Amino acid sequence: MQSPWKVFMVAPLFFLPPLQSLASPLYEDQSRLSDSNGHTCVGCVLVVSVIEQLAQVHNSTVQGAMERLCSYLPEKLFLKTTCYLIIDKFGSDIIKLLSADMNADVVCHTLEFCKQNIGQPLCQLYPLPKAAWEFTLEKARQIVKKPPILKYSRSGSDICSLPFLAKICQKIKLAIERSVPFKDVDSDKYSIFPTLRGYHWRGRDCNDSDESVYPGRRPNNWDVHQDSNCNGIWGVDPKDGVPYEKKFCEGSQPRGIILLGDSAGAHFHISPEWITASQMSLNSFISLPTALTDELDWPQLSGATGFLDSTVGIKEKSIYLRLWKRNHCNHRDYQNIARNGASSQNLKTFIESLSRHTMLDHPAIVIYAMIGNDVCNGKRDTVPAMTTPEKFYSNVMQTLKYLNSHLPKGSHVIFYGLPDGTFLWDNLHNRYHPLGQLNKDVTYAQLYSFLNCLQVSPCHGWMSSNKTLRTLTSERAEQLSNTLKKIAAKEKFTNFNLFYMEFAFHEIIQEWQKRGGQPWQLIEPVDGFHPNEGLTNENQDVASRPRSHLETCLEKNCLQTHSGCWQIHCCEVAGLRNQLQAGWQLGHHQLQPRKESLQSKLLARWLC
Repeated sequence: MQSPWKVFMVAPLFFLPPLQSLASPLYEDQSRLSDSNGHTCVGCVLVVSVIEQLAQVHNSTVQGAMERLCSYLPEKLFLKTTCYLIIDKFGSDIIKLLSADMNADVVCHTLEFCKQNIGQPLCQLYPLPKAAWEFTLEKARQIVKKPPILKYSRSGSDICSLPFLAKICQKIKLAIERSVPFKDVDSDKYSIFPTLRGYHWRGRDCNDSDESVYPGRRPNNWDVHQDSNCNGIWGVDPKDGVPYEKKFCEGSQPRGIILLGDSAGAHFHISPEWITASQMSLNSFISLPTALTDELDWPQLSGATGFLDSTVGIKEKSIYLRLWKRNHCNHRDYQNIARNGASSQNLKTFIESLSRHTMLDHPAIVIYAMIGNDVCNGKRDTVPAMTTPEKFYSNVMQTLKYLNSHLPKGSHVIFYGLPDGTFLWDNLHNRYHPLGQLNKDVTYAQLYSFLNCLQVSPCHGWMSSNKTLRTLTSERAEQLSNTLKKIAAKEKFTNFNLFYMEFAFHEIIQEWQKRGGQPWQLIEPVDGFHPNEGLTNENQDVASRPRSHLETCLEKNCLQTHSGCWQIHCCEVAGLRNQLQAGWQLGHHQLQPRKESLQSKLLARWLC
């Protein structure tokens, strides 16, 4: 899968190309110049479309629409300033072309942000003009007095080319590529900074000048003198002289949650407000700087490691929060080692960012959730680029061997199977994309075709009108899931147990429909690809169902395995939970009770 967020981040951030490169993890199959050109083309078409629609919605001139868009952008990361600079450079030509009723495709080809290479098909989002394409394009060039060669030099536009910023840009890029915090004074892989792989991704460090202090470690001398594991519990009870860590946590079997995943696990999300002219306001882009410095991911809201309520209404009851609620000794012990574009093949390039010591740290629950990119890519000939079952087996076994050498004994590893992505086309293709809702002129089928043509689709195999191709993609996904099943059933490791869990998307759909929802609401509206976790618990609860083993286990604070399933192990000291809840400090979390999401509740059910 072409790093999917990259395609859409250049839409609101068409004005700021350097941030795209800073926030973009580099992969071997994504570093091609053609991919970069494709992302730029998509960004241009989306932004020009928004400008045109803003003028329509507010009955203003194109100049007024561009200025309105820039006024909405925040000052942070120089977004507003750069927007005005871009208007100064390209605005006059955009005004002329839109005033001549040229659509966004024509505008972006005229300005050469989109290009039709020799021997390649013409890629367009909107229907072709009534006149011949070449005639229309030549007419547009005459309007802006632009020859068929690039008029605007974009060389040197990268802010990182400036000498005084080159070093810091390189450090940021390196941190993102390695999936480690950009700001980490003691190099223990934990940070006091939220974004750029900071505590949005893994527990917040409570002492960034001491590498022996970090979330998830076993307490040093029961944390009599300092909070060595950052769970907020340390010191000695003056009444009996017993350390609080010993009193509250001994025997409770604390364990952390670690996710090895892709963009779905990182909780990739683009706000529809960013590209929907009728919804834009001064508040629309408030969260954009944070999103950009988190690679357009929202790990702090993810189903595995989330710990916050979203400012846009997305609420999660993550696995981490479940563990934390049942046992506060698990505070801050989470790691979201997920990355846009991650797969079994490139996990080896950043798995070393995992922080766990076999002797010094608590056991962990590791979720292996590479649920798409081994079958998803943007190439026109997509099937040969998919991971074969044989290669997949080799990749997964390599990962497991690495985990066995780093996880403490008593850990667990859970495989997520791959979903059946035919759901996407079946439920979205004839619906209007947010960009097409105003004028009823862009469907998801058109968006999918546009991205596939540019070879920047998140998943050509499933986001395609070709039913045979969609079927072949699902068949390969099933083969890879079966590979995970076999590994879980046959392979044994000394430091952890293996489990397999189906990605039971059909069950999610059924539960959602029982609550009156429509299947298409479960997909992110902007990219038309990722599951939309924000709609799964809006003021409703899950339909009644049998209680799962995991839910019961979590209420008893800890997990053990028995007969291949999670079973209860009562590890709670009578009365201590109430004491701990009454006296425990929340630290950087301001957690509030929330309704549990459909996905995380079903997760508990599927684990057994």
